[in-house]
Amino acid sequence: MNARMRHLVIFTRAPRMGRGKRRLARDVGELAAFRFQQATLARMLRELARDARWRTWLAVTPDGSGLWPRALPVLAQGRGDLGRRMASVIRRLPPGPVVIVGSDIPGIRRADVAAAFRALGAHEAVLGPALDGGYWLIGLRRRDRFRDPFGNVRWSSAHALTDTLENLRDRRVALLRPLADIDDGADWRRHQRGELT
Repeated sequence: MNARMRHLVIFTRAPRMGRGKRRLARDVGELAAFRFQQATLARMLRELARDARWRTWLAVTPDGSGLWPRALPVLAQGRGDLGRRMASVIRRLPPGPVVIVGSDIPGIRRADVAAAFRALGAHEAVLGPALDGGYWLIGLRRRDRFRDPFGNVRWSSAHALTDTLENLRDRRVALLRPLADIDDGADWRRHQRGELT
């Protein structure tokens, strides 16, 4: 494979009733949460996975779960918190810049991923801020030794973005447009009304 190949990784939980989107399911019910997860992942795959400018990977949890499109390589996320799992996936990928996105971002477009890879031409990292204080995308250039930016990040909190930016303070970081990730019933209702991008 080309050493400069771009890698897009979609982080997802295997869509199973009662297994994913737990906070959302508490607010809107298991069936609505399952349908949202399934539909959003399917739309993201249609939108992002067929672009020849990058190679798309699925990073799935739990490990060894589900039937996935044969055209896409599947990676197990492994164990640990979100940061540990992202670092594990990044270390296992072939050389080249990597962009990771979550699978609960209905507003993501191909242009957003392309903008992230463009930003990595002049920056060592790129982040897509989420409206809740987290982030919907992280990209790393990976030209030198991989340095883990995920230590001591308070995941699933309003501090995730600032904690990660603190870990990247000595590197050039680009920020993309803010987007919403759908974590709970309030997010879901705003998305249903078309209020979130």
